[in-house]
Amino acid sequence: MIRSAVATLALLLGTGVLAGQTAPIRSGTVREGRLWFDGRATTGDFTGTTTTVSGSMEGASELAAVRGWVEAPVNTLKTGNDHRDRDLNTKSMESDKYPVIRFELERVQPGEGPADSMAATLYGRMLIHGETRELSLPSILSLGPDGVRVRSTFPLNLKDYRIGGLSRALGLFKMNPDIVVHVDVSFHYQ
Repeated sequence: MIRSAVATLALLLGTGVLAGQTAPIRSGTVREGRLWFDGRATTGDFTGTTTTVSGSMEGASELAAVRGWVEAPVNTLKTGNDHRDRDLNTKSMESDKYPVIRFELERVQPGEGPADSMAATLYGRMLIHGETRELSLPSILSLGPDGVRVRSTFPLNLKDYRIGGLSRALGLFKMNPDIVVHVDVSFHYQ
């Protein structure tokens, strides 16, 4: 019983989660990731997804001070419909002019929970289609011995980023500008 309590305490101290405190976080780079969004249109619901994600995090003495960025090339987003993918790239997102979607992390507000599923809010800037917006993203962080996994789901309105081309055939085919974005990215410590 005492041995179990000591082991649990050691685990909490080792992962840096005890009474809201965190241990130093090392720098890292994206090992793998996935970005996807759920959209709605008159022709039906659809999902656009990419696994071409890059990024870096700058370690800090505590989780709250970690900085970094994550980005994905627009032209790697695939919806399963070649025509919709061409429209997404050339007309809506103008990927030749605005080639990436990028989130720049400015600070982390750790929440409660164990290191394997700690709630946190990520504060930073989202850059899409030449527009920049300040965002706070509700997230789940998994801190492990080899890195950090970040998962987030949040609403986004395409009009906030001046994304057009959401209507075709004189308005017969329309895409709702409100989408839901999902991010699942794993950073590997350097």
